Amino acid sequence: MSQNPIGEITSTELARERSREAADRTLMAWVRTSLTLIGFGFGFGKLHGYLQAAGLRERIDPIHSTLIFGLSFIALAILGLFAAVLQHWQVLRQLEGGQFVYAPSWPLERITAVLLFAIGLFGLIGLFI
Repeated sequence: MSQNPIGEITSTELARERSREAADRTLMAWVRTSLTLIGFGFGFGKLHGYLQAAGLRERIDPIHSTLIFGLSFIALAILGLFAAVLQHWQVLRQLEGGQFVYAPSWPLERITAVLLFAIGLFGLIGLFI
């Protein structure tokens, strides 16, 4: 029984299409995550503004933790999205090259988790100071 070359070509093209769609879904997940982090950052920035307008900032938040917390979320979102776009571009370039070779990508999820841990730890310390 011989293999059908047309079927192999179709199968390969469909696999490439699925891989591209998976890369697109991953990028969109990072876009959603970044938008959420930016939203949290703006929320903490607004809280800082409310505390400052009420004259409570120096008494309740002497180290400006709400502002630092908000800026940290926004910075993490920008860096995460930038890294995700670079990773997406790299995957698409490999797929379009014809010979896709799996290469481990950056551990964006672990890096984001560690940075969120650090931000949360700062927030926890800020509550006790």
